[in-house]
Amino acid sequence: MSDLAQFKNFPKEWNVLPFLDAVKDVTGGNTKIKQSDACEIGIYPVIDQGQQACCGYVNEDNALCKEELPTVLFGDHTRIIKIIDHPFVLGADGVKVLSPKVPMDKKFLFYFLNTIKLPDNAGYSRHYKFLKEAVVPVPPLAEQKRIAAILDKADSLRRKNQQAIQLADQFLRAVFLDMFGDPVTNLKGFPVGTIRDLTESANYGTSAKASETEGEFPILRMGNITYQGGWDFSNLKYIDLSEKDEPKYLARKGDLLFNRTNSKELVGKTAVFEEETPMAIAGYLIRVRPNEKGNTYYISGYLNSTHGKKTLLNMCKSIVGMANINAQELQDIKMLIPPIKLQNKYEQIVLSTKRRLKKLAASEIASEQLFGAISQKAFAGEL
Repeated sequence: MSDLAQFKNFPKEWNVLPFLDAVKDVTGGNTKIKQSDACEIGIYPVIDQGQQACCGYVNEDNALCKEELPTVLFGDHTRIIKIIDHPFVLGADGVKVLSPKVPMDKKFLFYFLNTIKLPDNAGYSRHYKFLKEAVVPVPPLAEQKRIAAILDKADSLRRKNQQAIQLADQFLRAVFLDMFGDPVTNLKGFPVGTIRDLTESANYGTSAKASETEGEFPILRMGNITYQGGWDFSNLKYIDLSEKDEPKYLARKGDLLFNRTNSKELVGKTAVFEEETPMAIAGYLIRVRPNEKGNTYYISGYLNSTHGKKTLLNMCKSIVGMANINAQELQDIKMLIPPIKLQNKYEQIVLSTKRRLKKLAASEIASEQLFGAISQKAFAGEL
């Protein structure tokens, strides 16, 4: 159990209790409702298998979670703690209900539990060891409500930044559809061709082994491209390239990178490389460079569109649990061929939106840091 001595400087009216003295033992899901019973139509959302997300709806009110709302939930597999403020049905085991044993505001409990640091060796959390070893501060109920209200405001600021970033992605999808139209109906009457008509080259990356720490160039792998068409550079490896290999395996600003091998739903992750400093590309990526008729932002916009994602999902081949789309197949994908001036105009809109997103991202980081600082002070009795 955590060392209670760390709370010796708490306000004297605060209590500190072991987790199991403060919170009811975890409660299992309703095994009468399986995910297969849920559908898209119904009254009550089903929360199932630790995902803490609606996997369908049912109309059986006798299966409703009986815990008083709001309800604090803990996911077996995800180890995510959430609070639900609407009626719902618990699916088969995978999500647990956490309920106070002592007078406690549930939002206060929710915010506190999210401050508990998950041990590096926590692993699978079905038995909640890292939670059960925690201790819970219990200030007077009025103080709990005050703290929860302050954290609500800080959390609202954080969520607004997240929502703005999500809306920017939706905006770009809408702009693409407005400028180029539906690829299926082609009401704007653009010529129909293939990606090959827009590209100068499509090359695979290197299969050489990369290092965790040593190498002249960072190397981009399939995990560095996000499903939404962005970049995640948080887990880079490094590689050396000979002078002869640099032109073959380095990505430069404006190149389109395509994830050719992955699980079926992730094959075809696509993004335009925008860094000033070149990076190497691994063999699971294809580097596409445009010709005078094509713009990589336009190609990326199509491959990341709803129609583009469906096209990729339908064409990839599965090989031993992995799916693949090779360079020839990528270039054979049918596309509308709008005027290059229109493609370039779309690029300018994308870049302008991304400049705004950088400001939003900085604001999001600031709001996350603010929320963390307030949370730390709140549960140390210093707010």
